[in-house]
Amino acid sequence: MVRIDGVARESRAQRAGILPGDVLVSINGHPVADVLDYRFYETERELALSLRRGETAYTVELAKPQYASLGLEFASYLMDEQRACRNKCVFCFIDQLPKGMRETLYFKDDDDRLSFLFGNYITLTNIDDREVERILQMHISPINVSVHTMAPDLRCKMMNNRFAGEALRHLYRLAEGGIQLNCQIVLCPGLNDGPALEYTLEKLCGFGESLQSVACVPVGLTRYREGLYPLIPFDRETARVALEIIERYGEQCRASRGSRTVYASDELYILAGRELPPVEFYEDFPQIENGVGMLRDLEEGFRWALEDLEETEPSALAVCRHVTIPTGECGFAFLNNMLDVLREKCHNIKIDMVPVHNDFFGGTVNVTGLLTGQDICNQLAGRELGDVVLLAGNMLRAGEDVFLDDMTLPELSERLDCPAVRVGGSGEDLLAAILGREQPRGQGHDPYEKGSWEHTT
Repeated sequence: MVRIDGVARESRAQRAGILPGDVLVSINGHPVADVLDYRFYETERELALSLRRGETAYTVELAKPQYASLGLEFASYLMDEQRACRNKCVFCFIDQLPKGMRETLYFKDDDDRLSFLFGNYITLTNIDDREVERILQMHISPINVSVHTMAPDLRCKMMNNRFAGEALRHLYRLAEGGIQLNCQIVLCPGLNDGPALEYTLEKLCGFGESLQSVACVPVGLTRYREGLYPLIPFDRETARVALEIIERYGEQCRASRGSRTVYASDELYILAGRELPPVEFYEDFPQIENGVGMLRDLEEGFRWALEDLEETEPSALAVCRHVTIPTGECGFAFLNNMLDVLREKCHNIKIDMVPVHNDFFGGTVNVTGLLTGQDICNQLAGRELGDVVLLAGNMLRAGEDVFLDDMTLPELSERLDCPAVRVGGSGEDLLAAILGREQPRGQGHDPYEKGSWEHTT
């Protein structure tokens, strides 16, 4: 049973007399416990809803087009409490955060419903066989899974959970049931790379068509690791060896099933000193939210937007502008080279790319999405910033203009004495922001949307 928080105006639910505060008990005799139940059973054309208003039970029967919404609103997407992670992974980034940050940053979610709703990755250690059967019955697909390793004992070690290896049975069951799987592997040198990575990819590729994609990303390590497992970062050689394994399995998948399927993140290529693959390598960018092909996607979008503007509105490129763009050290060289095409075409536009060293996390984390306001402020201080400072949207909290260290965008602007603007994640957005035009998809769209500037570890 779930409490109805609101009823949309002119909706079918409102016309049927359902009120906020009523309790939804079941749909067509199926108990409703959470969002998955509601979303699944709501799709039918003919519905019999059992409800309660105070102590009075009543029933509403209605007909509607299949998949049309009833118009019921609930206090949260999940309709009950979010499920917290039960693991203590040796590489967990949340465990490497300093004390004193906002409370929401320390919550570790591991909720299969969030995987369905928002694409979150789950470990499968937080669900049981009954929940797996519900996923299969409702054919909730795809499911995004943090695998890390297919070796049961190693998985228990890496997750500090004696049930983590046993939980792999859920992965096999989902694959057998035809659920599409997107898998993530956080690579830790000396633990799950090398032969262990080969074993994992061999097992995952054995899932056949159920395996939709695999992303391999390097572990992110901060300076706040006292008392934690002694992990080491990737260097050029270990990154190179890991890439060779990943690309070999990607080629095997491409030959056998027509799709590469297995990918490494952009960060791993940069760590290995390797050039990023061409844009067509990434096919339909199935793992862009994990930083796989994100930079190439941005470059492609920027190039197309520039060519389109040259053809349709060449006067837009005549603007005189000076912009400053702080970015993580990882993607700096690529992004700076990408902007050379605009610099060469428009000599009246000055673009200063500034690689910001991540002092907040100790300098070992170098992606754009984990920069803080204080590091940006300190390292831009004393510079001639020009007309505006442009910031990648994934530096800021989704839906809010707040950095990881709780500095706000207005505070940064005030301290720099220069307006700071949140930029959407596409190449088109970036070009528009540089030229001082309205961003096509709206200023600072959701940073988790496809095409954010760079991966957030």
